[in-house]
Amino acid sequence: MNDWTRGGFGVYVHWPFCMAKCPYCDFNSHVRREVDQARWRAALIRALESEAERMPGRRVDSIFFGGGTPSLMPPETVAAIIEAVARLWTLARDAEVTLEANPTSVEAGRFRAYADGGVNRVSMGVQALNDPDLKALGRMHDGAEARAAFDVARHAFERVSFDLIYARMGQTREAWRGELREALAMAVDHLSLYQLTIENGTRFADLYRLGKLRVPDDDAAAAMYDVTQEECAQAGLPAYEISNHARPGAESRHNLVYWRYGDYVGVGPGAHGRLTLPDGRIATETLLAPEPWLDAAEENGTGITRETPLTDDEQASEYLMMSLRLAEGSDPLRYAQLAGKPLPEARMVQLEQDGFVLRQGGRLRATARGRIVLNAILGHLLT
Repeated sequence: MNDWTRGGFGVYVHWPFCMAKCPYCDFNSHVRREVDQARWRAALIRALESEAERMPGRRVDSIFFGGGTPSLMPPETVAAIIEAVARLWTLARDAEVTLEANPTSVEAGRFRAYADGGVNRVSMGVQALNDPDLKALGRMHDGAEARAAFDVARHAFERVSFDLIYARMGQTREAWRGELREALAMAVDHLSLYQLTIENGTRFADLYRLGKLRVPDDDAAAAMYDVTQEECAQAGLPAYEISNHARPGAESRHNLVYWRYGDYVGVGPGAHGRLTLPDGRIATETLLAPEPWLDAAEENGTGITRETPLTDDEQASEYLMMSLRLAEGSDPLRYAQLAGKPLPEARMVQLEQDGFVLRQGGRLRATARGRIVLNAILGHLLT
């Protein structure tokens, strides 16, 4: 059995354009006044065709439109890409098709058209529910607009998720608890809850270095993380991954492809992929800048700049790093099959005795204590 089948097969489409660049964001996003929609639609489909030529016969479990702001894509472009995926491969009958969206009123008005085109799940970048914090985060919507867009979304799509950022500037644990309870009262079946991090190359990083931006310290942020786990579990949306919470059965299938170490095609500027070909598994990278990617895709059918063969050790390490993020944990036997050697028993015993991991039912799981220091656990197991 090919190892990738244990995680499934997904298609990721990156739309790199935004209305404005958020000051905390280090994603590959760009502001453009005009976008040639017809050219981009044709180029993205051509890139998919190129990938399908070397991976025919796959069943696609999920499609994910990420960005950037994919809800700036015309609904006909989204529909055409979904149709292309179904033509090039076999689209599973229960395939999850997710579109990331920002809750501006104009984009919310498109939701029904996206649903008609084949999108069955939307992930909304709400980020905060109060206007001062939304303004501080550089968001272009206010709280009322976010709530209105959410109401439209939950009537248009089978499944709705939204993102919030915590440990924001000046935020307290109790303020976050109150905001989170409001979010949980709204939530349909899934929430993504991320701690604010200061990323290099962002406006927030510049302000932080100048002492003009203050965020809660590590202890305060950890307390907010604990509140997050407590409130979400009580509301019936436990964490199935470090930052993601869902009702049982409503987990993001596309993200599970990543975390369970399946295969995925990545098309569009800055998209990455993991592909199992006859000669082995490779990692793919594409051009970051939108215009060079577009030119390359039109010229040779792909904007890929690098394809790196993955060694057995690299595959095993990637699998462990991804799967230990999940509440279901890792399969040590699968790790051993990938690496050609087992995880070090003495180190697993030590981590278990120290309360960082739990071995049960043939799985290796990080405990609540361990998830906070997951990088240290990985370093201990892999060095």
